[in-house]
Amino acid sequence: MTSDLDLRGVWVPLITPFDANDRVDVDAIERLCHEYLRAGARGIVALGTTGEAPALDHDEKRAVIDACAAVCSSVGAPLIVGTGSNSTRATVDATVALEGVPAVVAALLVVPYYVRPSDAGVLAHYRAVAAASPVPIVAYNIPYRTGKPFGADALLELAQVANVAGVKQAVGALDVDTHALLARAPEGFHVLCGEDPFIYPIVMMGGSGAIAATSHLCTERFVAMVECGLAGKHEDGRAHAEALLPVIRAGFAEPNPAVFKGVLHAQGRIATPDLRLPMTPASPAAIDRCLVAIDMALNDTASSH
Repeated sequence: MTSDLDLRGVWVPLITPFDANDRVDVDAIERLCHEYLRAGARGIVALGTTGEAPALDHDEKRAVIDACAAVCSSVGAPLIVGTGSNSTRATVDATVALEGVPAVVAALLVVPYYVRPSDAGVLAHYRAVAAASPVPIVAYNIPYRTGKPFGADALLELAQVANVAGVKQAVGALDVDTHALLARAPEGFHVLCGEDPFIYPIVMMGGSGAIAATSHLCTERFVAMVECGLAGKHEDGRAHAEALLPVIRAGFAEPNPAVFKGVLHAQGRIATPDLRLPMTPASPAAIDRCLVAIDMALNDTASSH
């Protein structure tokens, strides 16, 4: 077993809200963290793709981490922090800096992007960070963003490395490699779905849960869906999955996290819908479509009880 960290459940990869002066809105971060944890989320993921981490400077990243850590530690919830980059040295430095931060249970490390290393290079990268890290690491496999596929054989080799807790699998499909990974993953290596349309089937096939951007919306229903999958309540889980699919499709109709920020702003939960360039806000039509999908999913929940 590579790690004794339990990652089961729904993790919310928190957006980074900005105020009217383009500053990180720490108060909004704290409010959102409390909301999602009260709704049943297992924990928070800070500084992921949905959090626009590449657009934040060092001090802003630290402000996000500290705000999330304060809330998570106050309620006994776990926090995962994204520290990965395409530089092993920089990734080690960012990960080591998590030592002593309250509530942090793992670091999320994207497969090194742009440079397109070999599988051996990616494995060496992860081994170096895992050896230095004060917390277990979770790989983040998202080849359509990194330009680097990282297949089942390499992931299963990574699963044998000490201080590695699992992988966020975001490959755009429920593909053969994901099937192989789920079938052969050793005890202590968690497969978390990073593709929201496939959360339920992946959990049904042995996945531990999800790091799901769409769980910013209808959080309770995402939590219920994953709990059904983990408990083998097949029909109930399928009903949740079918109701949530239109929300997922609407949420990703424009580049992530634009629609989610737009919806949260429309709901009065964040001060602005703003993103950092080159990302731009969602269109009003996309936000409206997502709000309609949310209403349908929530009404479906009400009518089923």
